[in-house]
Amino acid sequence: MDFTLDETQTEIAALAAKVLGSEGDPWRALASSGLLALALPPDLEGDGLGVAEVAQVLTEVGRAAAPVPAWAALALGVLPVETLGTPRQRAGLLPPVAAGEAVLTAALHEPSAPPAAAPATTARAAGGHWVLTGVKSAVPYAAEATRILTPVSTPHGTAVYLVNPHAEGVTLVPTRNSAGTPECTVRLDDVAVEETDLLADRDAVAVLHRFALAGALALGDGLLAGALALTVRHVGERTQFGRPLATFQAVAGQIADVYVAARTVHLAVTSAVWRLASGLDADAELDIAAYWFASRAPEALATCHHLHGGVGVDETYPLHRYSSAVKDLGRTLGGAAHRLGRLGERVAG
Repeated sequence: MDFTLDETQTEIAALAAKVLGSEGDPWRALASSGLLALALPPDLEGDGLGVAEVAQVLTEVGRAAAPVPAWAALALGVLPVETLGTPRQRAGLLPPVAAGEAVLTAALHEPSAPPAAAPATTARAAGGHWVLTGVKSAVPYAAEATRILTPVSTPHGTAVYLVNPHAEGVTLVPTRNSAGTPECTVRLDDVAVEETDLLADRDAVAVLHRFALAGALALGDGLLAGALALTVRHVGERTQFGRPLATFQAVAGQIADVYVAARTVHLAVTSAVWRLASGLDADAELDIAAYWFASRAPEALATCHHLHGGVGVDETYPLHRYSSAVKDLGRTLGGAAHRLGRLGERVAG
C-alpha cells in the first residue's frame, strides 16, 4: 500500500521546514505561518485538517530539533480537544494556542507507569462536584500550560479532565529531563473540577493516548532523520588521511545502519499515522512503530555520536539536541522492553 504524502501534506512539510530554518523565535514563526492552526475548525479560523497534517509539522520540528512545545501543544492538546471537546471548550482553549500565546499539555504518566488504560489517579464525587487525587509524572510544559488534560479513573470507568495547573490543590514540582525542556511532577490533592472541565467521551483516554503516541512518533521520525542528515554531512566533509570519512568502509557501513533504522522508523510511523488519519484501527501499527523507535533510535544516535568523534559531544554542535530529545521520547514511550511487552500482549491476546 502506498503511504506517500499528498500535496497538502507535502506543502505543509515544506513550509514548516522553511519556517523552522529561518531566524527568530521558531514558536512565534510557526504561529504566524498558520501551522499551529491546521487542526482548528474553520469557524475558529483554522484549516479543519487533522492528525496527518499535524504530524508533518511535528516531523519537521524533530528534523530541526527545534526547542518548541509543539508535541505538547498540538498532539497532547489541540488534537484531543478538537476531537473530544465541546464547542465552548474548543473556542476557549484552541485559538490562543494557534496564535502562539498559550500551551496545552497532558499528564500521561504516573510514577513507574507508562500511559495506562486505567489510571491510578482518581475522580470522586464530593460536595456536589468532582475532586481529583493522584500523582502525574513527567508532564511537559505543565507550569506553562493553560490546561492539563488529565486521565483519571472514576466509579463509572475512565475520563479526561481539563485541569488548571494553578488551581487550588495542584502542586507542580519541576523535574529534569535530558533535553532540559520544562517538565513537572503534578500532585493533585482533592482538586475540584466542574462538568465543564470534562471531555465528555467514554473513549477519551484511548483517544488521547493515540494522538499522543502518533505525535511522539512523528516527532521522533524527524529527530532520527535530522540526526542522520547531520551525520552524513559531517562524514562527507571531514577528512582523515587526506580522504573524506565517508569513503572508509567501516564508516559507510555504520552510516548505512543508521539509514536503515531511520527508514524503518519512518515507514512504520507513516503507516500508523495514515491509518489513524483514515479512521481505521491504528493501535497495532502505533505499537509496532513505537517499538521500532524505542529499540532502534537510541543505538542509531549512539552511532551518530561515534561517527562525529569529539565533535559529537560539543555543546555548541547541534547533535546533542537530537540525542537528548530521543532519550526523552524513549522514556515517554516507556522504553523498548515495555513496547515489546505491549506487542507480546497483542499476540497472546
